[in-house]
Parts: sequence; structure tokens; C-alpha cells
Amino acid sequence: MLVLLIVGVTGISLSIRQLVGNYLLDKTDKQLIEQKELVVRNTDLLRSADANQNTLGLNSYYMQVRDVNSHILGSPLSPLIRNAVKSTPVLPTDGSMGDISFGELFTTDATVTVQPGQSASHTALSSANAPWRVLCLQWVDSDGTPKGVIYLGLSLADAMDTVNTLTRYCIMVGMAVVLLGGVIGTLVVQRTLTPLKRIEKTAAKIAAGDLSQRVPSAPENTEVGSLSASLNAMLARIEQSFNEQQETTEKMKRFVSDASHELRTPLAAIHGYAELYKMQRDMPGALERADESIEHIEASSTRMTVLVEDLLSLARLDEGRGIDITQQVPLTSLVSDATDDLHALDPERAIRKGVLTLDKPEQGGPSRFAFEEGDLADITLKGDGSRLRQVVTNIVGNIHRYTPSDSPVEVSLSVMPASISPQSLSHMPSTERSLGHLIEAIEVGQSMQVGMNYAIMRISDHGPGVPQESRARIFERFYTADPSRARLKGGTGLGMAIAQSVVKAHHGFICASGSDGGGLTLTVVLPMSPVEPRPTNAGVGGQVVSASPKDRQRRQDHKDRKDHKQEHKDRK
Repeated sequence: MLVLLIVGVTGISLSIRQLVGNYLLDKTDKQLIEQKELVVRNTDLLRSADANQNTLGLNSYYMQVRDVNSHILGSPLSPLIRNAVKSTPVLPTDGSMGDISFGELFTTDATVTVQPGQSASHTALSSANAPWRVLCLQWVDSDGTPKGVIYLGLSLADAMDTVNTLTRYCIMVGMAVVLLGGVIGTLVVQRTLTPLKRIEKTAAKIAAGDLSQRVPSAPENTEVGSLSASLNAMLARIEQSFNEQQETTEKMKRFVSDASHELRTPLAAIHGYAELYKMQRDMPGALERADESIEHIEASSTRMTVLVEDLLSLARLDEGRGIDITQQVPLTSLVSDATDDLHALDPERAIRKGVLTLDKPEQGGPSRFAFEEGDLADITLKGDGSRLRQVVTNIVGNIHRYTPSDSPVEVSLSVMPASISPQSLSHMPSTERSLGHLIEAIEVGQSMQVGMNYAIMRISDHGPGVPQESRARIFERFYTADPSRARLKGGTGLGMAIAQSVVKAHHGFICASGSDGGGLTLTVVLPMSPVEPRPTNAGVGGQVVSASPKDRQRRQDHKDRKDHKQEHKDRK
């Protein structure tokens, strides 16, 4: 930048010098041309005049007169500089015009002489050494007969002095501009680079492993602000991906450890009973003891088979295989069959069926789902029938295993609109806070008739329940609130993990919450079809006008962004 400033100032100074020099030279030429007629008409007068006589006001001019053969006749006009120094132009030699023609203007050097006994100052000598501008004229008499040659000259000392003075001023001003520009440029560059320095420090901290660092924000209408916003967005995604990868790695380690432990238990039982049979086969009553050992071995192998099948099922779901969501599934029939199975397993259990509604407390507060006894809603949706049946069976199986056989159960099924996309819904964590966001989206969907219709299945038991801090963990693989009790009941700890994987493969949502009066409630949400908009505004002449599709899509996108931000906060 400083180099460009120097080059610019230098170029401007040289241009000014050249322009002024050419202007002063043109002005000198005009002066010579304006005086030529006066000089030619009064040549005889000037030649006959003494030095003290009238010179027609041509005191600063030099004049040399020659005859027709270019022999010097005299110099009527010859100015003195500071009364001691005399300067005359260098002209062609006596008797020759050289290559100069009449009417030609030319620049020539000066010949400087100092009067004897006088001293000249440096300023006077410098002025005397200035070149001359000379005009060659033809001397003619009144009838036009050539009489000789006249050289009329004017010193360029004043012009050179003006140009030199202007050059000095340009140099001084240029130096001041360069210095001032350098200082201002340095300050501006330092101030401009300050955000980049902060970005560099932040990048160094991130390189050291602190992914929570963010680049300081700046106005987004600037390049640095736009860069900061882009970097922060990228860093947020990197941190989220890193955390998800770390969480996935930890889950995988825990999964491998738990799977090894769960498989080791039945294998140890099989090995132990086989060793026991070997030890007791030659003892009395060995046959009865052999049958008992075989029963234990068979039970352990069955448990191991179920465990391996569940593990394979989870592996296929993780890879996106083993599921076809293009089938038409009668969800109401699946739920009814599951409740019939539960009634067959626990004849003393009271099972109530009904529908879901949204209940807003009179004293204020968030809305919540409410159960209304009646017939289940008739729902058919696209999905994988066998996998959805597995979800319902796993939930009902847990109720059979872990709740008293005479405790009541409520099963409800309804269709509700919600202003949230299936993609956003499936990425929400299985927490009660996410369930609250879903209820808010349902309120918006019901009031504005936008979004997607969802089938909502809710199964509530009134058993011992699960502590609130552990409800989100029941969907973790091999997690059981009471491991010894789960093993006694034949559970593997994978049922709810499989249910969650199946629901998410359907772009749905599942979570656990507390039941009124104690117990556990499982809520499953599955997408069906987009909401059909209802007429909202009356147009001209009473014609009904529907809400604009762009407006509905804009509201839907806004809601999805809000849900995505909340989901990110929930994951943290």
C-alpha cells in the first residue's frame, strides 16, 4: 500500500511538473510571436538607439541582427542579470543559419559572462544558465525586400524557477502525504487485522482440542463478519458431529461390553450345567439330574438365541436394512391384537381403550394429552407391518413382565396435525421435553391447519414405573432399571432400543413419561399424510380463499428451524 502511495504521489508530481512546464513554454512562445512584428518594424530604431535609450519595453528580450548572408551586425537587446551577469543564447555561427528556418521557435543553451571586477551569486549564475527560447525572423524593408535575419530570444529562467519551485512544493507535499498515508494505513490495517488475529487465536484453541470456542462475531455486512458467521456455523456443525461421533463411540463400546456380558451369562450356564452332568452321570439318580441340566441348558440357549436375534435385528435397523415402510398397515388392528394378547396373558388386568385429546389446565400451564375412553380411532398408514407389530408387542411385553397382573392399562389411538416435519420429529431426542415441543406443534397445527397428520399411540400402565431421570435411558441398549429383575423375567434390555429404531426408521418419535397415579406411559408418534388446508379467509363477494401454500410452507420451515435449534439444545 505504501509503495502504491509513493508511486501515485510521484506520478502526480511529475505530471504537474510536465503540465506546468509545457504551459510556461507555450506562454513564452506566445510572447515571442506577439513581439515579432514590433521588433521587425523597429529594427533600425533599436540598432541606432543607445543602451540608455528607449528599448520599446523589451528589456528582458535578447535580439541579434544579421545581414542577408547571416553575418552578425549587432545585438541591440541584451539583458543583464543582477547588473553583473550577462546571459546570451547560443546561436548559429557567424555567416550561417545552421538548420534553422524562418519563423521557427527553438530552445538553446545560454552563454554566461560576468563583468570584470564583479562577483556573481549562485542564484544569479543559476538564473543566467537557464536555456533560452528563440524565434528566427526574416528582416525585410518596407517594400518587402529581405535585409537580413533577426533572432529574438526570451530567457526561460523565470519558467524554470517556477517549475523548480513547484517541484519542491510537490516533493514536500508528497512526502507529507506519504507519511500521513503510511500512518493512517498502518492504523487501518492493524484495526482491520484485529478480528483476524482473534480468529487466529480461536483457531489455535480449536486446534488444541477445545471445540467449544467460537470466532468473535462482527457485523455480517463486512467480509470479516461474513467469514466469522460462516466459521461459527461450520464449527457448530463440527462440534455437533464430533460429539455425536464420540457419543456413538461410547455407545458402541458400551454395547459391545454389554453384549459380551449378556452372551457370557447363558454360555456360562450352558458350560456349567454340562460340566455338572459330566460329574454326576455315574452317580445314582443321574437320569433325573440329567433332565434338569438339559432343561437349564435349553433355557440358556433359548435366551441366547433371543438375544442374538435382537442384536441382529438392531444391526439391520442401524444399516437401514430389514424394514419396508411402503406397506399399508392397519395400525388399529395391530393395537387391538396386542391388547387382546395382554388380556390373554393377564386375565385379571383391566384394559381400557380410547382416544387422545389435548387438555389445557384451567389454572394455566402447558397443554397435555388426556385419555377419553371409547373406541380406538380407525387408522391405516404406510409402514412395515411386522416391525410396527414388534414395537407394540415389546411395549405390551414389558407391561406383562414388570407390572402387577391386576394393574390397569389404558390404550389410546388418535390422529392429530402438528406443525413439524417428520425429519425434524425423528431427530428429536426421546425426552419429555421433546414431548412438550410436540404438543406445542400439535396446538399450532390444530389452530392453523398446517403441517403433517400424525398417528399417536399411547399406552399407559400403573405399575412401579421408572424414575424420571431414567426414563430417557430405557431406549439405550441393554439398559434395565432393575437388571436382576429383568433377567428373572427373561428380558434382554433390547426391546425398547428396537422399538425406538423401528419408530425412527418410520420418521417417527417415541418417548417415555409418567402416568397419572403412577406408572409408565409410552407415546409413539408416526407420520401419515400432509394436512389438507381448510378455508381461512373470505374473499371478494363472499368467495372463500384458502391460505397461500407459500405462507403455509414458510410457517412450516420456521417451525422446523425452531424445532431443530431446540433439538440441538436438548442434545447438549
